[in-house]
Amino acid sequence: MTGAPVALRGVLLDMDGTLVDSEKVWEVALNDLMKHLGAPPLSTEARRESVGGSLDSSLRICFREAGRDPAAVPAGEYRQAGEWLYDRAGELFGQGVDWRPGALELLTALRAEGIPAALVTNTIRVLADRALVTMGHENFAAVVCGDEVSDPKPGAEPYRRGAELLGLDPAECVAVEDSPTGALAAERAGCAVLVVPCELDVPAGPRRVQRDTLDGVGPAELAAILAEVTARA
Repeated sequence: MTGAPVALRGVLLDMDGTLVDSEKVWEVALNDLMKHLGAPPLSTEARRESVGGSLDSSLRICFREAGRDPAAVPAGEYRQAGEWLYDRAGELFGQGVDWRPGALELLTALRAEGIPAALVTNTIRVLADRALVTMGHENFAAVVCGDEVSDPKPGAEPYRRGAELLGLDPAECVAVEDSPTGALAAERAGCAVLVVPCELDVPAGPRRVQRDTLDGVGPAELAAILAEVTARA
């Protein structure tokens, strides 16, 4: 290890599949969009490809699976499909979403110890705000949504922006993720990454530590994860 140990100063958390079990909401919404497009439900492979992605990547997958070339879809139709998808997802989010195991307890422990948390999601603001009714706005010092950055996950911008809003360097933060897309984004930003897979297996990486669940994970373990990843550098 080179230099002084880096203290844990902030935590950056993904939403879908990490804090709340909302990937099931997206599966319903995407398959309803496929029906709206006159196509059968997404294949297992296509659904797996969509996990953790942005609106644009999800729409491209849906049009492709519906037998359309996404690049040839008129801009107006593409935009309308996106609005339809988010309207449907909004209805489902409005019905409430369930916590992932250990997620609420982790947020509560972070607040108790004064460690700021930022929500970093590819979901757009209007839907994230609906989910925050369940998750509690008070649990997050900052929120970064997919429609508020120019390069969503797997780009590094969302996690860099989350750290910036906390007044921190990404290297001082642990990101908590469940998908390959999100883990890559956090790693590219320079965060240590706690990976707790939900829908997909996530490959190992130089800045990643894996756990099966957030049950029992608190600030002390996150600090130990940051120290472990920093020591690898």
